[in-house]
Amino acid sequence: MTLSTHVLDAALGRPAAAVGVRLEAMPGGELLAETTTDHDGRVRELALDLAAGPYRITFDTGGYFAATGQQGFYPEVAVTFVVTDPGEHHHVPLLLSPFAYSTYRGS
Repeated sequence: MTLSTHVLDAALGRPAAAVGVRLEAMPGGELLAETTTDHDGRVRELALDLAAGPYRITFDTGGYFAATGQQGFYPEVAVTFVVTDPGEHHHVPLLLSPFAYSTYRGS
């Protein structure tokens, strides 16, 4: 099972590069991975071989907004999700703007 993410800045109309990303196992918040998005706003392999269960990805949106000169409302975005089939690829994208965000199960 692989896990990836992608952050798009809807306000600027481009990928969100250099966003801090943390992956934690839930419950308890054990840190499994910590990295930043690349120039295309992606983390292609955030994790490999995750077991079934709940996880949380936290995006450092406050740091990103500060670096891009934007005043944001959300200092971080935490997305909690459940891996039900460890044999599948999981993709958790984030569509971001200073005053709103959305996410979905991608492919």
